[in-house]
Amino acid sequence: MRFLTAGESHGPELTAIIEGIPSQLPLTEEQINEHLQRRQKGYGRGRRMQIEKDRVRITSGVRHGKTTGAPITLHVENKDWKHWDKIMGAAPLSEEDAQEIKRQITRPRPGHADLNGAIKYDHRDMRNVLERSSARETTVRVAVGAVAQVLLKELNIQLCGHVLEIGSVKATEVSFNDIEDLKERSEASEVRCLDSEASEQMKQAIDEAKENGDSIGGIVEVVAVNLPIGLGSHVHYDRKLDGKLAQSVMSINAFKGVEVGIGFEAARLLGSQVHDEILYSEERGFYRRTNRLGGFEGGMTNGMPVVVRGAMKPIPTLYKPLQSVDIDSKETFSASIERSDSCAVPAAAVVCEAAVAWELATAVLEKFGSDTLGEIIKNLEDFNEKARNF
Repeated sequence: MRFLTAGESHGPELTAIIEGIPSQLPLTEEQINEHLQRRQKGYGRGRRMQIEKDRVRITSGVRHGKTTGAPITLHVENKDWKHWDKIMGAAPLSEEDAQEIKRQITRPRPGHADLNGAIKYDHRDMRNVLERSSARETTVRVAVGAVAQVLLKELNIQLCGHVLEIGSVKATEVSFNDIEDLKERSEASEVRCLDSEASEQMKQAIDEAKENGDSIGGIVEVVAVNLPIGLGSHVHYDRKLDGKLAQSVMSINAFKGVEVGIGFEAARLLGSQVHDEILYSEERGFYRRTNRLGGFEGGMTNGMPVVVRGAMKPIPTLYKPLQSVDIDSKETFSASIERSDSCAVPAAAVVCEAAVAWELATAVLEKFGSDTLGEIIKNLEDFNEKARNF
């Protein structure tokens, strides 16, 4: 499978084309819209979420509620486009319009792609950079991930993202009974945190950052269950699934770190405190006593829940701007301010969930086939039976 996204933050729409989804998969726009709505929620979101009511249109690859095997095209309209049609339009400007829209962005914001992108692509107006590098692009990536989750659910593979930390506030009560319990409790929290006491402290931390004109980051976790043994590969470095997951999570806007299982903590422990002992029962087959390695050994899934964490830095657009330098005058200025959230960590949990879902779905299709849903289900069932009796 592969996908391509296109569109700008204040352009007419965001678009994705997905290739490689098998035929006969039941898929509706509402299944995708459910995840788009989840992305828009969360304590600390800005005014843009009051403007945009993200809904998807499927314009190819699905007929009468089922995929055909052809490329799927997804569109999400930007409602705010009506205020930006001249500034962001594709057609050449008339002299009159050019005079009306003469302001260029020449002051790069620290922490953004503005300056690097302007130098790389030779743009004197950095709006050409910030419009595409905006986290608004994650809208359509969530739509793509939603399609992957529909496929995984048909195979009894489910996943959910939740928040572990915001700023210096760390959740401690994060245990859950099963994936349904995790989903229900994370959805019920304004910050997607299972720890109710920590949730209130996180909201306070977000409020304090906002009052100070600042922003705040955090750590999210995605848990996926019912994965078969052997997704990924130990044979080639670029086919290790944990490596692919790390790349996918790191590609999310503002993410600066990834952990699988206990992650960096493994470096501080002895081997006997890190590795998961192997057990066997006739009912389950081979399984692990613990899951410190987050469902991976040798770049492959081992049948235990996959656990991936991502660290999101504070959003770099601040209402108390940092120092920057104008690319035209070379004078020092306070960096330009664009409309922004004070905290997007709860939303980032949904985006991270989508990124992980895509890589897991891709790995499933690589191993069990990619033409029809029925073929994939049969191949997966046969393999799971073999693994249980190995």
